[in-house]
Amino acid sequence: MQFTHLGHAAVLVETATTRILIDPGNFSGAWHGLTNLDAVLVTHQHPDHVNPDNIAALLSANPDALVAVEASVIDAVDLGGRARPLMPGDTVDVGDVHVAAVGGQHALIHRDIPRIANVGLVLSAEGEPTFFHPGDELDTIVEGVDVVAVPIMGPWAAMKEHIDFLRALKAPDGFAVHEALLSERGWALAFSRYNAMTPTTVHDLRDGRPWTPVR
Repeated sequence: MQFTHLGHAAVLVETATTRILIDPGNFSGAWHGLTNLDAVLVTHQHPDHVNPDNIAALLSANPDALVAVEASVIDAVDLGGRARPLMPGDTVDVGDVHVAAVGGQHALIHRDIPRIANVGLVLSAEGEPTFFHPGDELDTIVEGVDVVAVPIMGPWAAMKEHIDFLRALKAPDGFAVHEALLSERGWALAFSRYNAMTPTTVHDLRDGRPWTPVR
């Protein structure tokens, strides 16, 4: 399984036969123009995870791609009637990749801001590492995760919560996402702490190059 971080929450996951894009949001543009996708998956409705201004062009360029999104996204964003809803516990197969939706709620931003739905996405395939993209939640722990997309910073979490999430998850590898609000100094601080204080080796994929974990 190969991973390409396309900025902020957007991740391209590829096997030998399948290409899946997760969370094409408006804090990045590297996913614009992608073609030959087998699926587009969205964890929740916030625009930094699904860009309402560019998603139509992406779907038009990938007419055969499955579109599966957290259920409330269907009402929040125009997806051209193509999307199927994902609720916690739902599964879908995309080529050789099995996708399971977990979790249910976005992390609490503030008690005065209503919580919205969020599904974490667990991707697995025979002979491949199991990958977990949590979207914007840190309270769902999945067993047997090999690689995790680590939301390195969010206005809904403190560093202590990210560290505890990684300690509980025990994934051997990860790479940092959700970084668009960080300065370079902020990135370096969080990156070093998560590597030093958790069992996960967190990789820096900001160069946009495909990465394959080696274990």
